[in-house]
Amino acid sequence: MELHVRYEGDDDPEKCTARKLARFEMTTLHDSPQSVPRGVVLDPHAERALSPADETDVLVALDCSWETADAEAFQLDGPHRALPFLVAGNPVSHGRPFRLNTAEAFAAGCYILGERNQAEAIMSKFRWGHTFLELNEEPLRRYANCADSGEVVAVQQEYLDLADD
Repeated sequence: MELHVRYEGDDDPEKCTARKLARFEMTTLHDSPQSVPRGVVLDPHAERALSPADETDVLVALDCSWETADAEAFQLDGPHRALPFLVAGNPVSHGRPFRLNTAEAFAAGCYILGERNQAEAIMSKFRWGHTFLELNEEPLRRYANCADSGEVVAVQQEYLDLADD
């Protein structure tokens, strides 16, 4: 699966997972929205959850600071999908739900879309990458076995209910 990043460049370059993936030629960085190819856009503001029904060869992420990640920043061409409940494994947001960095978002997207080996390859580039996969092993497996967005949302609700207890 091709991975593309609309790169804002407003985070610490030393901690930027998108830049690291680009150095390993696992993604392509784009500095303008027009240069980003059409694909499924991973967007936390999207109305629908990513599911295996979203057949695509291209995943797109926006790499920006969470402080500037408003809905307008995600104006990219293609169907927009939100990742379901997952917990960050990276050192900056460790244990925080829905606060994934770009590498974690790509890994989750690949896993849900049936590209588990690619997800593992992405996370292998980071010392903490195994932590993300271990923390989310069960939900990722369950989301990947769903038929559509509605089923993903139903599974997600189970995790949200557990988090509320």
